[in-house]
This record gives sequence, C-alpha cells and structure tokens, in this order.
Amino acid sequence: MSAQRRRPDDRKPSDEVPDVPVRTIDKILAYTALGLAGASVLCFFAIIIGTATGMSQEAFAHGAWPFIAGLPLYGLPLAFVMIIALLIMSFVRKGRAAKRS
Repeated sequence: MSAQRRRPDDRKPSDEVPDVPVRTIDKILAYTALGLAGASVLCFFAIIIGTATGMSQEAFAHGAWPFIAGLPLYGLPLAFVMIIALLIMSFVRKGRAAKRS
C-alpha cells in the first residue's frame, strides 16, 4: 500500500465542502453570547474594584449591586451553553451540506 500525500492545491472540486450561509439565529446566538460574557466579565471586575475600594458586604446588598453580583454567576455559564449550541448547530449544518454535495 503506497502512502501518497496530497497537497492542498491537489484537491478535486468534490473534496471541498460548500460554503454554508450564516443564518439569523446563528448571528443572534453569537452576539448574545459575546455580549453576555463581556457584561459578566465587566461586572466581575466591578465587584473586584468595589471590594478593593473598601465597600463592605452590606453595601453590596443595595442598589444595582445584587444584579451586578448575579450576572457573572448566571451569565458566564449561559454564554458557554449558547456557544456550545452554536457549535453543534454549525457542525450539523455543515455535515448536512457535505452530504448533499
């Protein structure tokens, strides 16, 4: 059995996977996950800065601080799940497109 290596420029047209258009739901998931993760990281840094400036535990219970403290707790895992869902949807769509061609 001979082992021949093929260079990328030696590909046949049938070897190429066709380009799959990006759907609206994919854009929504991607931008929402990015925004949620970014906001969670900013809130995390806000808590670090608030603690470093001398805020007490009681001060974090008033105003917008409960929301700021809760966003990283729920936002980062939710953004991770959204990215995993986006990857799965992309793999399935590309697999179906490859079967059709």
